[in-house]
Amino acid sequence: MVSRVIPVEDFDLVIFGGTGDLARRKILPGLFRRYLSGQMPDTSRIIGAARSDLDDAGYRDMVREAIAEFGGEEAKNTQELSAFIAQLHYVTVDAKGDGGWSELHEMIRFEAVNAFYFSVAPSLFGDLAERLHTYKIADKDSRVVVEKPFGRDLDTARELNATLAQHFDEKQIYRIDHYLGKETVQNLMAVRFGNILFEPLWNNHYVDHIEITVAETVGVGGRGAYYDKSGAMRDMVQNHLMQLLCLIAMEAPSVFDADAVRDEKLKVIRALQPVEPHHIVRGQYDRAGDEPSYREDAGNERSFTESFIAMRTEIANWRWAGVPFYLRTGKKLKARASEIVVVFKDLGHSIFPGDQERHRNILSIQLQPNEGMQLRVTIKEPGPGGMRLVDVPLDMTFAEALEGDNDTVDAYERLIMDVIRGNQTLFMRGDEVEAAWEWTDPIIQGWEARGDVPKLYDQGSAGPDDALLLMHREGRRWSQIKA
Repeated sequence: MVSRVIPVEDFDLVIFGGTGDLARRKILPGLFRRYLSGQMPDTSRIIGAARSDLDDAGYRDMVREAIAEFGGEEAKNTQELSAFIAQLHYVTVDAKGDGGWSELHEMIRFEAVNAFYFSVAPSLFGDLAERLHTYKIADKDSRVVVEKPFGRDLDTARELNATLAQHFDEKQIYRIDHYLGKETVQNLMAVRFGNILFEPLWNNHYVDHIEITVAETVGVGGRGAYYDKSGAMRDMVQNHLMQLLCLIAMEAPSVFDADAVRDEKLKVIRALQPVEPHHIVRGQYDRAGDEPSYREDAGNERSFTESFIAMRTEIANWRWAGVPFYLRTGKKLKARASEIVVVFKDLGHSIFPGDQERHRNILSIQLQPNEGMQLRVTIKEPGPGGMRLVDVPLDMTFAEALEGDNDTVDAYERLIMDVIRGNQTLFMRGDEVEAAWEWTDPIIQGWEARGDVPKLYDQGSAGPDDALLLMHREGRRWSQIKA
């Protein structure tokens, strides 16, 4: 089966922060891969905009080096790379001043789709938005892409949304969360709503509990100063895990349309129950030999910021009432893995004599590092000796069925192309962001008021022992964190 690549319209994409780490590692290599696939028109242009004093030639040299470092095997296609590089331009701009804005206005082709990627600190969003309109660079058809963090609490999120709303309509704003661009995340919606097999079982009559895990093997490293003001709750739970929770739990939208999908996600967030203090476990990774502790990485020996968090919550609606949702994420854990695990209930009665094992159907949806799905089913163990049951995984990665479809698309690639198409389905809406903070803020305020101290955990483990007890005391066990 060959992937069908549909070209997008002619566009001008301006990347503010075009010399930054995100642009070099993800955005520009991703755009090059889209160019190689034939999805990006030859007439389209990418305009880097930053404070650095560069010209077009200097910027092209920088991008060539970035793609050589982060572009993978595709970077060896020197002929196509040269053609792509020729589509790049650069302008030096002052986000808080007037320098460069007139030049940028002259560069923009208003007959093409115009998109502006704010790959900068949120504190600059307002300045950029104001100048885009003052200099008549953006209009009612322009699109703006903003990176997380979308605030650090409800008040700052509302302020950020209000700032953007002064210059852009909600339908022009694309709040990007790269988790939603992953193939398996989107496949989750296809599996749920495109197959009669799963949807009748997707409720509290058949599901015992659901786990969402995002585990990392790295520490905070060079992000220590930022991370220490954020922590796992703000950095991961409020956005990434919240979005995964919404997709796994939402009702079927009436149509596959951006606002219809986001309406259903919003209902899930608003139905989330408050989290009780005894249903939260916070942790910090400890020193391990020569490997520094979290506090050493963060440069703050008195830090109470969590590098790990696990919690139990429920959704107060008819579909999910009584079904626990367990969320966990952390750094310096035993493996890098992002996974959703749907554990179905036990059979009401086993007809097989002598079978004392608990056999449960378990659907595992792995988002990284190897995207795919597995359904654990119970079968007869091969061989003579009676009816002995064994659990085996049913592979649902579709690798063989889709053999030959080698166009593996990075999340950023897909999302940027969706911006050009004007498709907001995989982007967060302003009211979603605010609703997520409304649920998150009381949790953070609660542990701060109680003076809770994160539990130390060993690097390379599954987190603090208390996180295991979070499920053990209810007769459940976390799925193993496996790469």
